[in-house]
Amino acid sequence: MAWIYLLVAAVFEVAFALSTNASKGFTRLWPSVVAVTTTVVSVYFLSLSLKTLDVGVGYTIWTGLGSLGTVTLGAILYKERITTPKAISFMAIIGGVVGLKLTAGA
Repeated sequence: MAWIYLLVAAVFEVAFALSTNASKGFTRLWPSVVAVTTTVVSVYFLSLSLKTLDVGVGYTIWTGLGSLGTVTLGAILYKERITTPKAISFMAIIGGVVGLKLTAGA
């Protein structure tokens, strides 16, 4: 169940980042409300996952998945460019997340 909680937390982390961008420095009401709400939900689910997972593994995967989702959706929604160095860096993050998942029980 911890991995499901962590995945839910990562989804809300992505929503937080995207809504923070849409809030324009917290000057727009509804994106700001979404940003604060998704932050609370994300941290809540992260805390549930950390009841079982090591904090180093859980937090790193949470931020990694949040980063990957934010970059991917940022490119789609906000037309941000994904350059070759960015793509290589994303692949490194994915490799790290997979490696942490595989060694989480070790």
